[in-house]
Amino acid sequence: MKKIDLILAHQAQLSRCRLCPEMIQPVIIGQAVASEILLIGQAPGDKEGALGRPFAWTAGKTLFKWFESIGIGEQDFRRQVYMSAVCRCFPGKNPKGGDRVPNKNEIASCSRWINREIELLQPKLVLPVGKLAIAQYLEVNKLVDVIGKQLKQRVNGVDVDIISLPHPSGASTWHRMSPGKELLAQALELLSQHESWKKLG
Repeated sequence: MKKIDLILAHQAQLSRCRLCPEMIQPVIIGQAVASEILLIGQAPGDKEGALGRPFAWTAGKTLFKWFESIGIGEQDFRRQVYMSAVCRCFPGKNPKGGDRVPNKNEIASCSRWINREIELLQPKLVLPVGKLAIAQYLEVNKLVDVIGKQLKQRVNGVDVDIISLPHPSGASTWHRMSPGKELLAQALELLSQHESWKKLG
């Protein structure tokens, strides 16, 4: 089977996942694309379900502005980069405000899907977005330790470059103030120079 057919079969299976009773359907899946770049978000927000794609709301607007600043618009990005997440369904609201953070069991259950994607894609570049996503692959106490750096890591038996990005949430001021603002610019510069990014058109 061609890689793209395997990805489509994987996504069909993923769309039927009902492993986490507290998660709110539907399963949010990015475009099926045999990409050497894998973007990993945290979990969809409450608007993504109706719109049917990851990073479809406010955080997405900010994220795609970042990518546009280094030469790739939203449509081209979605068409050429595989978009994944730590958890694929909306976790629901936190009674104290904001979205609920997925628990360890939900993260573990959902990890089977991303592990399979890494196996299928054999990515060269991984872009984890936000602390929850970054923490799946790197030891991170503070964002300043990892943002603005390109790190090599073996993930599921695949050697990858990791360029971490802060979460583009409107609720976060980290990427809009020093040192976050400067570290984000550094991360985007590293991304723009990466061989896998340069292949995007």
